[in-house]
Amino acid sequence: MKFDLLGWGRAALSIECDALEAAANRIGHSFAAAVQSILDSKGKVVVTGLGKSGHVARKIASTLSSTGTSSFFLHPTEALHGDFGMIQKSDCLLAIAFGGETEEVLEVARYARRIGIPVIGITGKLESSLAQLSHFVLDGSVPREADTLNLAPTSSSTLAMALGDAVAVTLMRARGFSEADFASLHPGGSLGRRLSLVRDHMHTGERLPTISPFSDFHQILKGVTSQNFGIVAVIDTQQRLLGAISDGDLRRALLRLDSEALRKNAAEIMTANPKTIAAGALAIDALRIMNEKQITQLFVVESENSLHLTGIIRLHDLLAAKIF
Repeated sequence: MKFDLLGWGRAALSIECDALEAAANRIGHSFAAAVQSILDSKGKVVVTGLGKSGHVARKIASTLSSTGTSSFFLHPTEALHGDFGMIQKSDCLLAIAFGGETEEVLEVARYARRIGIPVIGITGKLESSLAQLSHFVLDGSVPREADTLNLAPTSSSTLAMALGDAVAVTLMRARGFSEADFASLHPGGSLGRRLSLVRDHMHTGERLPTISPFSDFHQILKGVTSQNFGIVAVIDTQQRLLGAISDGDLRRALLRLDSEALRKNAAEIMTANPKTIAAGALAIDALRIMNEKQITQLFVVESENSLHLTGIIRLHDLLAAKIF
């Protein structure tokens, strides 16, 4: 027997895509009101569901938490045996049940109503008990499931998860959740490394090579070579960055001026207004700048519009930290 494996796979994806597109076209006031209720809440988003909906609920709770909205998953069966105490009066409830008649989920929704917290329901049956118990209903109905029997939660579970993602992303945008905020919540793994900040990798204090604009050639040479960075910052008495002198600048000065270069001070040799980056910028941006400018280090300043020198970051350090 010959199987149309590729065709079947494409058909399943097409069915699920159609369900998502239909949901995007019908999303309306209830969605906006549900998100606003979370924004107005002082507590957490409690997400519950059973079976496949429970797996979806766990993922949604995780996504919310990692994007700036404090959230946790509450198993509805455990809730009926003492875990209702995890729900506080400042929280919101997000309950998921495609058929809308899962008794354990309904009991959690009833408890939420009793203590007066908003209930957001994701269900495919808009006349269901869960829909009736919810203050805000997100329509999770689908034309059909992706399996040939139209029974296995496929299109419906994909849509429920996508609705949760839509809530999380909308909350992110409403709160102005930034890359720096995201980085602070994802310190581990490759994602955390890519979202780490310049200040996490820069050299400061005694490791920061600096001289004054009046430093003589000997002091310049000592500054360039002392920390093996191949560059020294020229600063004023207020720690403001005036310029930089690299080993390349020294070689060019000697070629241009010959022995006269030995009588020049730092202000006469330095490259003014060197490229800098703010301490709070992403480390991956520092790497991008170095690649674009074909340089191997950047001086770090307090903020984007500041000249106050706080450190130096090197290409070598970023590559060693696997920032790429």
